[in-house]
Amino acid sequence: MLSCERIMPSSMRFVIIVWLVFMSVRYGERERPVNFGSDILWESQVAHAPRTASAANEAIRYEDSRVSMGCVYTIAVYGYDLTPVRQAVKGALDEVDRIDRLMSHYKKDSELSRINREAAKQVVKVDPELFDFIAECLRYSRESDGAFDITVGQLMKAWGFFRGEGRMPSESELAEARNRIGYRHVILNQKDKTIFFDKAGIEFDLGGIAKGYAVDRAVAVLKRHGVASALVSAGGSTIYALGAPPGKSAWEVELQDPVDRNKIATTVRLKNQALSVSGSYEKFFELESVRYSHVMDPRTGKPVQGVLSAAVITDDGVSGDALDNVFYVLGVERSKALLNKFSASEVIFFLPEPGERWKMIRMRR
Repeated sequence: MLSCERIMPSSMRFVIIVWLVFMSVRYGERERPVNFGSDILWESQVAHAPRTASAANEAIRYEDSRVSMGCVYTIAVYGYDLTPVRQAVKGALDEVDRIDRLMSHYKKDSELSRINREAAKQVVKVDPELFDFIAECLRYSRESDGAFDITVGQLMKAWGFFRGEGRMPSESELAEARNRIGYRHVILNQKDKTIFFDKAGIEFDLGGIAKGYAVDRAVAVLKRHGVASALVSAGGSTIYALGAPPGKSAWEVELQDPVDRNKIATTVRLKNQALSVSGSYEKFFELESVRYSHVMDPRTGKPVQGVLSAAVITDDGVSGDALDNVFYVLGVERSKALLNKFSASEVIFFLPEPGERWKMIRMRR
């Protein structure tokens, strides 16, 4: 199903707001304020008051945040006993930190950095978890015909988005970077769990998908602790809604109007689903009135033009984190034909229009 809706004039940023970080969630007519503190109990009166018989039957809400993987992870949970709820959230955030230590390309001692240093010189034995995750990433590369590619590390550096806010590379720099990317240069040995790069200069950058994986792992920890209702946010770019709030059928997540922060562009309802967003507003620079964002088309070696943002609803964070990039790169027309090929249940595009206007296009399976 495809619907197209013309919204408001465009602005420099598109913001997705959920109740957690960079997001807001509404329950009926009442909107809860965003709270960025650590170890904050939203119903603080319940936490500090004696647990009476009546209070024991009422769910409490608990939130905690932590900086990891270059963003703020925030977890909100409903439960009936503060101590196990707090332990569950701490365990989930610890799991995010573990994934960061494994998959960061900024940390020199991470397993991923070791692969980047050694895999072009020799076959590298890889941690089984990381190997399986990389194999999954390469599956998305094959199925998207290269629209998603975790070997874009050299491109990100050439365009100045690795530890920076971007710059225009020279033609020679761009040509050299394009010569050092390509998922087909990654050789996997499933039996031995080894990786080899058949070309010097190839390196992994999991920034386009690792946060979604960390969200999924955090949700798995919450489930093991018996949590049935929670929101997990990775810096606002990927969020997973576990269950629903007490008395509600789903979490209502509002995507904010990019012009008027007091208005909402659209609302999505999530239950046991992920929402992931890729947008040109996250990292970009402008040169001669043209915006160049960090979202690369690996096939051209250049930032994608003609799309402000793409939001994807999926069953898990990994597929959402991959597919928001895939659909962003492919654009609306090519995405129509591939929607049923992937696991996304809905894709929302925000596209620029002449006269400082933009439109929203929603596609559903």
